[in-house]
Amino acid sequence: MNQHQPNNPLHGLTLQNIVQELVDHYGWEELGKIVKVRCFNSDPSIKSSLKFLRRTEWARKEVEQLYLDTFII
Repeated sequence: MNQHQPNNPLHGLTLQNIVQELVDHYGWEELGKIVKVRCFNSDPSIKSSLKFLRRTEWARKEVEQLYLDTFII
């Protein structure tokens, strides 16, 4: 069931794609300075970051907002 969401700029993007694009753009070190979470600063990986972000709503929202500020707005 694929719903059209015209007011959601993140519609169709996976959290994995968002994190990967931010890492490609900023690198782990800079990303860890912008969003202060351990999964970006201590032995970072996409897998550990996704696990943390899926369980931690405030961190996921910060990452999504950074993506919007960087690539959309």
